[in-house]
Amino acid sequence: MCRHAAWLGAARPLTSLIHEPPYGLLVQSYAPRRQRAGLINADGFGMGWYDPDRAEPVRYRRSVPIWTDANLPALAEVARSTCLLAAVRSATVGMPIEESATAPFTDGTWLLSHNGRVMRDAVKDLADGAESTCDAAWVAAAVFQRGRAGAGLGEALAHVVVRAGEKDPAARLNLLACDGASIAATVWGDTLFHHRLHDGVLVASEPLDDLPGWQAVPERSLLTVTRDDVRVQPL
Repeated sequence: MCRHAAWLGAARPLTSLIHEPPYGLLVQSYAPRRQRAGLINADGFGMGWYDPDRAEPVRYRRSVPIWTDANLPALAEVARSTCLLAAVRSATVGMPIEESATAPFTDGTWLLSHNGRVMRDAVKDLADGAESTCDAAWVAAAVFQRGRAGAGLGEALAHVVVRAGEKDPAARLNLLACDGASIAATVWGDTLFHHRLHDGVLVASEPLDDLPGWQAVPERSLLTVTRDDVRVQPL
């Protein structure tokens, strides 16, 4: 399993997802509070953000535990955007530990993280051009292929999750994706929360703090977030 988090709203630095909160992704890498499978997330980490001078998002990924990267705190302080996504990884048994297997995966303006596991046979007929042999990369490729066919972010996630879940009933398919202007996420086998603030919306596998306002997203749901709306619907 993994832990991931995203932000949409006023510009803020990546450290607001990783280092600043009492239960940010740094803490969740070694002491997650609500993770249903696995104890730590030490098989890599990644983050993505949007710069107005670039057509595509910027990514930074490593295949080492997040706490070992001495350069990350400074980088996360200056990497600032209105849309952020970050993840820490606990690799599925048998999957490679390498940067190409580490979220976020990307295609065009889309960034995507997978929290869970799935048999590759459940998604291989939906996917083309996976970046790695890991299950998460196949899931990402399937979503991206659906997007290139014209589906919107939430529609693409929902289609892949439902199809893969039908073929692999034991799959865990919590996906978190963004495109610079919106966030979409699925709940299928693990936890997800959202928190609406005065200047934006946080989405995370588990709350980043103990402040009131965090709302659990029900199992087998699709969450979509825009600047004006937060919506939850069944899958």
